[in-house]
Amino acid sequence: MATKASERIRLGEKLGYGVGDLASGLILNFFGFFLLYYFVDLGGLAPAAIGLMLLITKLIDAVTDPMMGAIADRTRTRWGRYRPYLLFGPIPLALSIVLIFNAPDDLGDTALLVWAYVTYTIAMLAFTSVNVPYGGLLGVISPSSSERSNVTAFRMFFSALGGILVGALGTTLVRELGGGDEKLGILLAMSCIAAVSVFALLTTFATTKERIPPAETNGAIWSDVGILVRTGPWIAIAVAAILGVTAIAARAGTAPFFFKYVVGDDGTPVFLFFDRPALFLTALALGQVAGVLIGFTAQKRFEKSHLIITAGLLKAGMITVFYFLPLDAVWSQAAVQFLVGIGFGMLMVLSFSMFTDIAEYIDWKSGRQMTALVVAASVFGVKAGIGFGSAIPGFILQFTGFDPNGTQSETALLGIQLAFAIIPAAVMIPAAIAMLFYGINRQVIAKVESDLSARRTTAV
Repeated sequence: MATKASERIRLGEKLGYGVGDLASGLILNFFGFFLLYYFVDLGGLAPAAIGLMLLITKLIDAVTDPMMGAIADRTRTRWGRYRPYLLFGPIPLALSIVLIFNAPDDLGDTALLVWAYVTYTIAMLAFTSVNVPYGGLLGVISPSSSERSNVTAFRMFFSALGGILVGALGTTLVRELGGGDEKLGILLAMSCIAAVSVFALLTTFATTKERIPPAETNGAIWSDVGILVRTGPWIAIAVAAILGVTAIAARAGTAPFFFKYVVGDDGTPVFLFFDRPALFLTALALGQVAGVLIGFTAQKRFEKSHLIITAGLLKAGMITVFYFLPLDAVWSQAAVQFLVGIGFGMLMVLSFSMFTDIAEYIDWKSGRQMTALVVAASVFGVKAGIGFGSAIPGFILQFTGFDPNGTQSETALLGIQLAFAIIPAAVMIPAAIAMLFYGINRQVIAKVESDLSARRTTAV
């Protein structure tokens, strides 16, 4: 269905919506690279203890993310359903993410672990309260799938930009702001990210508009949840999104250990101010930007589900190639990591677009509007993927005898390699298989848009 002129989203609004995901891109990429390292290598906690924490907090997210989605779907204010959370949520989010890395130096192991549990849980609750409504806003910014896909591309660009900034500047900021004190450097770098995140989210609030009117009533929350978990396409894309992020998060979480203990990198810049980890993360993020552009362009000719399968196989293949490269092959590693990023960028831009398609599909089939509840799966998918991906190296490092700041055994070095390459490549296989059961193609979406447009016109 052609998008009506009144439904077209102007460039300023696309940029305004997209910049909101700069916040999550910065926060989640920083967490993915520094969180495990902060508490294990700098804090001295057992890797498995932090891995377990990350898994347990995902169980909490499994409840709070859909709950937040259902609450946002039922919110009625003069700012709309989803936008008010972008006005009132950013400052609590900023304070909570900084608190994680502000642990007092004199805490014992048990107290530090409690600190990690409490502060990380609070931060993820604050993240949920902002990011679920942010995702729901995408579903009501236009009734057109093509327009939503267009806006999604802007969102994924800014998300990837967050990865680029963390990759290019993260280790440098930690080094320079901390003046040799890594814990202080991490805290101050996170504080900078918090300030930028507040600005980005408030910009989204100020520049966007909700165009799909809410239903008079949404029905019972548990009824909505029941419809959602019986929707096959939602299950398929949720599995693919979770596993896709798991692979990237496992590599990011293991990267500090890989470069420090396997490669023997001492933090010396290898290109301009980029050290080996910074080059690794930046190559991934640049590839992610390229993947967003490729995925956005290719979906006009090919089915989204087929493209996600291709992206997953590309990621798995390139991670495997990276494993066999010589440890001193700096630029070959960067090139292969760039290709990994292309696969990741394609997966992300397509999956987030598909979540909003599924929201429309459910509305079409059941007459129930549950946009934020559906999109909550995307937020949970990202957070769960980061949690699972960060937990994998935590458990593997523990079980293979990792010694923080010590000399590593051959078994421990093998464990780092398992978490860094072999397992991330392997999890992409079931992700690709899940997409074989997606079942929503371009013809179905065209029918959904046409019928919903007629239904909404009649209701006016």
